[in-house]
Parts: sequence; structure tokens; C-alpha cells
Amino acid sequence: MIDSFDIIVAGAGHSGIESSVAAAKLGCSVGLITMDINAAGRMSCNPAIGGTAKGHLVREIDALGGVMGILADRTGIQFKVLNKSKGPAIWSPRCQSDKELYTIHSKELLESTENLYIIEDIVTELIVEDYKNADTYKYKIRGVKTENGLQIKCKCVILAAGTFLNAIMHTGSNKTQGGRVGEKAARGLSECLSELGFEVGRLKTGTPMRIDISTIDFSKTEIQQGDKEPQPFSHLTSLEEFPYQPQIDCHLTHTTEETHKILRTGFDVSPLFTGIIKGAGPRYCPSIEDKIARFTDKPRHQIFLEPETLNGNTIYMNGFSSSLPAEIQLKAAKTIQGLENIRMIRPGYAVEYDFFPTYHIKLTLETKIISGLYNTGQINGTSGYEEAAGQGIIAGINAALKIKNKEQVILKRNEAYIGVLIDDLVNKCPDEPYRIFTSTAEYRLILRQDNADIRLMEKGYELGLVSGSDYEKLKQKKELIKEGIEFLKNNTISPNTVNSFLDKSGSPKILQNEFCSNIIKRNGIETREFLKLLSKENSLICRILDNVKVLEQIEIELKYEGYIKRQNEQAEHFKMNEDIIIPEKFNYDKIKSLSTEALDKLKKIKPKSIGQASRIAGVNPSDISAILIYMRG
Repeated sequence: MIDSFDIIVAGAGHSGIESSVAAAKLGCSVGLITMDINAAGRMSCNPAIGGTAKGHLVREIDALGGVMGILADRTGIQFKVLNKSKGPAIWSPRCQSDKELYTIHSKELLESTENLYIIEDIVTELIVEDYKNADTYKYKIRGVKTENGLQIKCKCVILAAGTFLNAIMHTGSNKTQGGRVGEKAARGLSECLSELGFEVGRLKTGTPMRIDISTIDFSKTEIQQGDKEPQPFSHLTSLEEFPYQPQIDCHLTHTTEETHKILRTGFDVSPLFTGIIKGAGPRYCPSIEDKIARFTDKPRHQIFLEPETLNGNTIYMNGFSSSLPAEIQLKAAKTIQGLENIRMIRPGYAVEYDFFPTYHIKLTLETKIISGLYNTGQINGTSGYEEAAGQGIIAGINAALKIKNKEQVILKRNEAYIGVLIDDLVNKCPDEPYRIFTSTAEYRLILRQDNADIRLMEKGYELGLVSGSDYEKLKQKKELIKEGIEFLKNNTISPNTVNSFLDKSGSPKILQNEFCSNIIKRNGIETREFLKLLSKENSLICRILDNVKVLEQIEIELKYEGYIKRQNEQAEHFKMNEDIIIPEKFNYDKIKSLSTEALDKLKKIKPKSIGQASRIAGVNPSDISAILIYMRG
């Protein structure tokens, strides 16, 4: 048994997987401590990856050299790009996953990763020593203690404990210790961190009942099909082999007034409404009882019926999360079209668990109290597999860089959705589970899911997480995009060549030669079909037509050129304030004009820059001006 590692990762959920794999690939010895390696990457709630803005995170993780996209591609049973009828800024890839396969592939990936060692145990205590420079940290990580009595030395610890810290599951008045059905809670760690100076809070999440697929009348529901030509998440996935799994349909149905009436009969024994559950739940993924209470004017709510596995019989009732008594859940569900004769395999339940408010962490995800301790995932107050994984890869990278005495990575809001996510966590200190949305990104037109590799793969390559061959392919792709845009901007097409095409496209004819880029910018013009007019004896256009990703980038860059240019200018202005660095030991107490709230928040969060300070909730423009004046004086 190895008793010393560079890094210990506590938890093998989506955050812990990314942390441990990234750190191991960067050459660190990693001890991954998990209750059960056969539960690695287990999908406690909806077995799906991606979705609105979440799909952006997955693509970014992949571009940096992470693994969530690979796992999603290997196990996806329905792929679909959401919001395709709208602009490209909010196109979001999503896949329904086979949850059993996802866990199997997660375990295989972890077991095959060099420098990564798996220990089935629970971290119960951190071993720390006093940090001599009290102006920065109070303590320094030296190791961990486990439930089985092990003491393991390490240089960094990454906590990715998910919903397991002092977790309690609620179904009606029944309470069970545990963070997931059949899995016990993790105890001791919250108490240890509290003694070291961390505030500990409570949050909740929930999951719906699972029902037997053979008892559903799908003829009464609406079919929800995936894309006819599914696209993978990962740049490493071969299009020739993809998709790896058979593709299935999901279905849609709705609650009724009768459903709501039955559910209300359980409100007096609901853990949510009786105060048994103290923690705040996710606002954007409420339980069905919460939806009924909050949206009294809505006569029905959507329920998506989504298979959990290809070979199993369980259906996930997306939209019917509940902690009401099991008998009420079932009685209410049977009033929904298509579900009149269902058999319930497992009732829904709520999970209440410990988390640590994010004023404790830096933008690197390292804690401010303990040097070498990184918090990531749901213990930082987020919801969702993708938000956890996005934090996980950054924590793994930064822990490895700290050990190597290299500058740690901070992704800015204008660089990535991962940057938006972490910046929001640190500066807004959410007191409810945080979920990423496209609306949370100011620069979403330049942070599209389709250009994640262009934005971030070079960074992944420089870190050592992306291979030289993959980076070379990216450079070739970027060069082809550049050549294509320059050609289309500098070359014209004649009326004789294009007018017939324009007429068929419902677009006005031209009277004289026109730049090709201007034709593409017209509404209703299919770029591929237009380029076919230019492809005869033009090898550049032929190469573009043969590369669907290059063609997509050229089309977006040209059609949205003005908007993209404007956002790039805004991003440059944003960067100016990010570059005004606030010294780490800056004394805010000396600025007498700061409001009490601003002073409290600034001292807690300790922003790195004027830009970050300006985004802290409770810090006003007048406070920023005061800081700037003091810094200049």
C-alpha cells in the first residue's frame, strides 16, 4: 500500500474523475480515494450529459484535454443539439447516456490511467500544519486520514465529495443516512474543516421516481427523437465509428390538474414544506411539488420519459423530482397520460448535504485557509455533472502546477464558460445550487460550443494534456478557416454564375460582380450549396467542403461578423480591468469611503483584479473608484 502521493483526490464522481486524470497526465502521482470504484462517474440523477450551456462546458473540458466528452460519446444513446432553430451562440449539444455503461467506462478509464492509484476508502480528516506566513494561508496540507485508519501523506488534496458530506436522503417523513441510494454518507470531513475555520452550509438536490418501461403506454406520449446525424462531443472521437451505441427515442407527456391535486395532499408531510429540509434547492431544477407551489397558474408541467440504459427496464421521469411519500408520488404519476398503469421501481427522494461557501476559494479553486487544498464540484454549491467536471479539470491542473511551482491557470469570463462558472462562484457566493446558462456569459457569441477547440486547445497542449498530433490538426483547421475566409472576402462571383442559385434561394439577383462573403451573409443562403458553385477547379473550396467543422466556422464567422467584432471589442475592454492587479495583501481597511458591505465582501473574497472586484455582489462603482484612487496614491 502506497502511503504517499503528490495529490489525493477525494471522490470519484464527475469532478473527481477530471481532477485525478488531469493531474496524473501532468506527471503527478495521484491517489483517488472513493467509497466504491464500481460507482465511479455514477449518474445519481438524470443520465444525460450536456444541454443548454452545459454542452459548452463539455466541449471546453474536451478541448483542454479532459475526458467527459470521450465518456459521453462512448455511452450516449441519443444525441441532440438543442436550440438549433436559434443563433449559434446558444446551440448546445446534449446526449442521453446509458448510465451503466458510463460507470463501466469511467472505471476502465481511471484504472488504465498512468500515475493514478485507486483506494476504496473515505477521507475523514485532513492532516495540516501551520503556515508560517499568516497573511496568506493559516495551514498547509500534509496528508489525509481515512475511515479505515490510513494516514496518507500528500502535497495537495482535491475535495470532490459531491452530495455525500453528512448527507441525508428524504422521502416523505422517512430519513436515511446517505448521499445516494445504497451508498452511505461521508462523515468527519465537514467537522474537520469547520474546526480549521471553514463555514459549513447545507444544500439539497433531488431525483424523481424510476418506473418500469414495460408498464408505459407510449402511444399516449409524444416522441422526442435525437438528431439524424448525431455529432460527438470529443475531438478524439472518430466520425467513422460514431455513434458507438444504438440510438433511441425519448418521450414527452404532461402532468394534469388531477396530478397537482393529488400531490398537494402530501404537502403537509413534505420535507420541503414542513421545514425538515433546511438546505436551499436548485432554483432552475425544482421538485414537482415546488413547481406546483410556485407556479399556481400553470395547469400542467412537462415530463420527459428518458431510458436510463439500453438493457435495463428503468425510465427516468425528468421533471418529476419529488421527496413526497412514495404512495403519493405513484398515485399522482398514474394520472399522467401514458402512465396510468405504471409500476414504480424506485420513488424519488431529496438529498441534503454539506457544502462550503465559495468565499473560501480562489479563482484557481484552491482554498484561502489551507495551502494545497482545492474544493471542487457540488461542495462548492453547484448542481450538475458538467459544472462539477468543469471545476474538476481546473482543480486537477492547478494542483499539479502548484506542486511543480508553476503559475496556476485561471480562465477568464471572455475565454470560456468554465471561466464564467468559477468567476460566478467566487464573486457571487451563491447560497443555492448554481447552474450554468448561456445567459450568464456576457460574450456568448465568441464562447460558442463549436469553437471550444479553437479557444482552448492550445492551452491544453501547452499544459501537456493535449497531444502534439491533435494540436497539429487544430493548427491545420485554423489555417484552412483563415484561408477560406480570406478567399471569400477577396474574390467575387458574377451574375451569370450565381443568379440562378439566388433565384432558387429566394434571394435578390445581383447586377454586377459581388464579393462571395456578401452572398453568404444573406438570409436564406445555404453556404454549402453556394460554395459548390465555386468548387470547380478550386482545391481550397473543395477542401472546405470536405471538412464540415471548417465549413461551419467559416459560415458563422462571416454571417455574424459584425456581432462577433463588437463582442471582441467588449472583451478587450473587459480585459483592461482584469489586467489591473490588486496586491494579495491589499489592506481595504485603510479606505474609509468603502461601504460596510463592500469592505466585508472584499476582505472575504480578496479579488485578484479590479475587474474581479467590480463583479462582487455588494461592491458598487463608487467602491471601485475608491480602490483605484487609493492604489494610484
